Amino acid sequence: MKTVEYKPIGTIHSPHKDLQGMPIQPVGAKGVKGQIELENEYLEGLKDLEGFSHIILIYHLHMCNGHSLRVKPFLDNVKRGIFATRAPKRPNPIGMSVVCLEKVEGNIIHISNVDVLDGTPLLDIKPYIPHFDTCEDEDVCVGWFDDKKQEVKEKKSDTRFID
Repeated sequence: MKTVEYKPIGTIHSPHKDLQGMPIQPVGAKGVKGQIELENEYLEGLKDLEGFSHIILIYHLHMCNGHSLRVKPFLDNVKRGIFATRAPKRPNPIGMSVVCLEKVEGNIIHISNVDVLDGTPLLDIKPYIPHFDTCEDEDVCVGWFDDKKQEVKEKKSDTRFID
């Protein structure tokens, strides 16, 4: 298998200094403010971004060591296949969050609903466009998560994925 390498385009800053006790998804981080410090060489790529209310952050889960193909996710006590979860112990430690875009000031992007550890390397930013991801007439199934969706707002991370 070939190796794929990415260069971070910036750093995500948040009030979350410790993995334990963090919100596990952006919906549980409502109102939590953060910033992205974009590397100056990518500044031109921010043109027109302020027209969006939400953005998708793709980032490197830099505190993860190793991976597990079966994990006990934060919202369950049953081991699940890693690809049926959003748990961080992935073969490629890539995270994704949809956050609110507050404003752009130079190379600083102000965001809210931040569920990301302070100092996380940012790999990419994409505009969030709900019309691209699902059609209104599609039935969306969320598997084992269906009866857990009310818990996600209050659930915080614990030590289960910390090595």
